[in-house]
Amino acid sequence: MPESELYKKGAAMRRQLMGDAAVEKSAREIYSDPVMKKFIDVATETVFGALWTRPGLDTKTRALLCVVSDTCMGREPELELHLRMALRQGWTEDELIEVMLHLSGYIGVPIIRESMMVASRVFKEYREETGQK
Repeated sequence: MPESELYKKGAAMRRQLMGDAAVEKSAREIYSDPVMKKFIDVATETVFGALWTRPGLDTKTRALLCVVSDTCMGREPELELHLRMALRQGWTEDELIEVMLHLSGYIGVPIIRESMMVASRVFKEYREETGQK
């Protein structure tokens, strides 16, 4: 099946958000499975191609919206992914922590505790991967 223009835009956006190494790692470890390959093909075209490339919001803001959504819904695997995207788009650890702390008054302390445990782990791994202190 030929790749649509939206798919091509989505693939480029996904690489911009995640980085080449993360995209290639997920291609090997997750999306080499035929079922998951179908998923990422659809997500590349519809989510990354149609949503992330829309005018009106920059990628930094969109990345933060994903972090907020994942935190509110308790979606830990997606939160890991989107925290990394948010860091790559320029959000700082302190800003992301403050967002989560602010949410505690609206969605509850237990889910924020869980989300902050994920964030702590992701931030440490990200610093190690990028050579930051």
